[in-house]
Amino acid sequence: MTTGLIPGEQPPDPRPTGSLPQQRHELVGQAALHVDKRPRSSVITARAAASFDPVGRSVASARSFVRDTLQGWGFADVIDDAVVLTSELVTNAVVHAGTSADVLCLRSDDGVRVEVADRYPEREIPLQGQAVNMGNLDREGGRGLQLCAALAGRWGVEYTPTHKQVWFQLDLPERPVGTRAAGPSLPAALLPLADGRVRVAVVQIDRTGTITSWNEDGEELFGYAADHVIGKPLTDLAAWPHTPGTSTGIAEALQLSRWEGSYGIRAATGRVTSVYASHLRVRDTDGEPSTVCLLVRDHERAVLQTPLRVPASDTTTSDGQSTDPFEVFIGSPAPDDLDGLLQRTVERARDMLDADSAFLLLATDDETELEVRASTGLPSARQRFARVPVEAGPGRYGSARMPAVHDDLTAVPGAVPLLSGTGMRSVVTVPLKVEGRLTGSLGVAAESPGRYSNEEALRLQFAADRIALAVESARLGELERLRRGSLSFLVEASDLLAGTLDRDQTLALMAQMTVPTLAAWCAVYTIADQASDPYLSYVLHEDEDLIDGIKSLLSKVQPPDPVPTPGARVWSAPGEAAHQAALRSSMRSLGLNGGPARQIASGIGPTLATASAVGGETVVLPLVARNRVIGMLTLGKPTDEHFRQEILELAEDLSRRAALALDNARLYSERTAISQSLQRSLLPPELPEIDGVEVEVIYRAAGEGNEVGGDFYDLFPIRDGAYGFAIGDVCGTGPNAAAVTGLARHALRLLAREGLSGPAVLERLNSAILDEGARSRFLTLLYGELWPQEDGSAMLKVVCAGHPLPLRLRQDGTVEPAAEPQPLLGVMDDLELYEQTVTLDPGDVLLCVTDGVTERREGTRMLGDDGLADVLTTCTGLTAGAVAARIMRAVERFASDAPSDDMAILAMRVPGHHKD
Repeated sequence: MTTGLIPGEQPPDPRPTGSLPQQRHELVGQAALHVDKRPRSSVITARAAASFDPVGRSVASARSFVRDTLQGWGFADVIDDAVVLTSELVTNAVVHAGTSADVLCLRSDDGVRVEVADRYPEREIPLQGQAVNMGNLDREGGRGLQLCAALAGRWGVEYTPTHKQVWFQLDLPERPVGTRAAGPSLPAALLPLADGRVRVAVVQIDRTGTITSWNEDGEELFGYAADHVIGKPLTDLAAWPHTPGTSTGIAEALQLSRWEGSYGIRAATGRVTSVYASHLRVRDTDGEPSTVCLLVRDHERAVLQTPLRVPASDTTTSDGQSTDPFEVFIGSPAPDDLDGLLQRTVERARDMLDADSAFLLLATDDETELEVRASTGLPSARQRFARVPVEAGPGRYGSARMPAVHDDLTAVPGAVPLLSGTGMRSVVTVPLKVEGRLTGSLGVAAESPGRYSNEEALRLQFAADRIALAVESARLGELERLRRGSLSFLVEASDLLAGTLDRDQTLALMAQMTVPTLAAWCAVYTIADQASDPYLSYVLHEDEDLIDGIKSLLSKVQPPDPVPTPGARVWSAPGEAAHQAALRSSMRSLGLNGGPARQIASGIGPTLATASAVGGETVVLPLVARNRVIGMLTLGKPTDEHFRQEILELAEDLSRRAALALDNARLYSERTAISQSLQRSLLPPELPEIDGVEVEVIYRAAGEGNEVGGDFYDLFPIRDGAYGFAIGDVCGTGPNAAAVTGLARHALRLLAREGLSGPAVLERLNSAILDEGARSRFLTLLYGELWPQEDGSAMLKVVCAGHPLPLRLRQDGTVEPAAEPQPLLGVMDDLELYEQTVTLDPGDVLLCVTDGVTERREGTRMLGDDGLADVLTTCTGLTAGAVAARIMRAVERFASDAPSDDMAILAMRVPGHHKD
């Protein structure tokens, strides 16, 4: 859409000039003159033009364009008729004719002319003297001309070869000269209060929001000289109320064609002065827009406030047509969101009864509490989600289900808890009901006593009845959207919590999911067992700079009681402790404790910031898993903020899931610790140092969290000068294999130290394994005894029971098996085993591995015995440690996947001359 506005310009004559046949030109002129018998005004003071694409949404855009234009020109009396006619004509163009539409608004002294042109000129032309059928009201289209005839003072149709144009003229209603609006004569006692000298600050703001003009009354009201504020943004001085749910701020209000309402201006003294403002958007002759703001003190709002055109109780217009009572009270168009609707409601209720404040509360699902959802004229602490009981006391005045009028709240302290400490004296409240069910409460209050009677209560109740259904419908819509979002949130939270079994990570996830989605800060307490006190395990705030301060504060506060009762309960201790700490800090900064203020001034900022961060509502939710309280989830809001009921219900659902995840992480951590402790007990202690022989072992257990599997190794002294060594592989992996591993390792040490030979040791171990019955598993084992010799060599006696053969690397680089294969253990009762003697010369290496090394696979390829021998040939001259490391690197690089089997490597080398 393209628009243009040119004030004071004469519009071109829209009639065609010579491009039509003469006969058709005359017919058009006759048709137009048949309707338009008076000459048009020759003085056009402004014009606005816009083009709209041939799409359905352009109709709404055209309506908004005409409404905003006429409202900016001050033609409120003819806006509704102009919008209706424009809507019909643009619909004909963009929907029925399928062409783009050009809308031109012309302002004159006595009214406004609107022209709508399309690019579909082949239409029927009404002729003079003939009965003109302008369409049936029951048809979807074709009603534009009929509405023009009914609503417009003058109208016409004009054609060119490429365009068809329909125009209409709306005249302003006649009024006495100088009269825009008038009210009845009133006794002096009923006139609005104002100071003896009413001052109206006139401030002009340019397109960037910067002050360009500031009059003397502005200086008197706010204490700023003009040269001190000109050139500064108005937002530096304005204290916008930040009403929840309304998207309009001071910057947005300055961009509207017209705006009227309340906000504050920070005076030179630092105090905020409440003002009532009227904004009008204008532009100069060069087309530069600016906003003129008229400001008075808020209690003098009657000077600027525009009276309502139709009383709230009046449901008919001057011509007898019925109007919608809801639109009369709320205005049209009504806000399309719940918070905007509620805020509009309280503002209209306040203005309707000329009150100082108003508030609206919505009932919870069980109708036991009311939750503050909108207010005006009250401190921010009373604005959002504070809760009060529906039945506050005995009798009708203590129940929100009945209308109530309080002449003076000082006589009945606590009658309306929401207004305590606000300075309000008189109040009237009425219920919002839908089909007999309480859905909310609407109230207005004034600072003076005795302001309201039953008549005002009836007026307010009438308004409440008109809006109750719309409010409930909007509330249910918001609740449905919130519940859909809650389900998505819980699904995502469940996936994240189920994705980890680490306790610390679970605590971090729990906090990160609540901040800032559910709360401004949170703390998680954990309880190790029923005899332990709650322990502060995790603290998180949306501002990381405040985490340490909150953690320090909570560490000085007694933890909440671990009550298993489900649901959130209010915990006031953090807020009270923060308030006391801030108070003490402030007193010390003033030197009231007798000490110099400069010594503690640096700590004031963090203390006050912490107090503000935890000064709002704080709730505690128990973390219950398997019928035991394992911790508490604490959620908090900053100063003056409360939790809404739906958020607390969502937090309760999250706490149940988080508690189970935290308990699962605890159990997993405990069992992992036990498993690792038992597994470490199966590993041999530190390897002994053998004179004349280098020894290196590398061991890798398969599976996450396993330190010991089915593979094992051992090296131990048997007697002076003799050592036993073993490397074996139990069938399978995991705890069952590890049990056989422990049996084998301990049995080998015991039997070898009894002086038995290698074959006898393995035969007795075979019997012990078979005695395990169903728990037994077959075992491959390489067992040997080592004797270092005085000439620098080493003698070995080995038995290879079903195990991969040990490989001997000589100094010349040749590799050969150092033993012969024999039957494995744990299968047959009678074994005939024998030992073989091997002598390692200086520089020789004996390499022993398990099948996890030789059976390393990559697709169809396997490392195998030959591949291992090839790697070993490259290890000539290396130490035992270097040999073992090179073998392990070769195994790891052979395949990209993680090993699926346990692996053990035992390398023994007799020192000699080597390359390094």
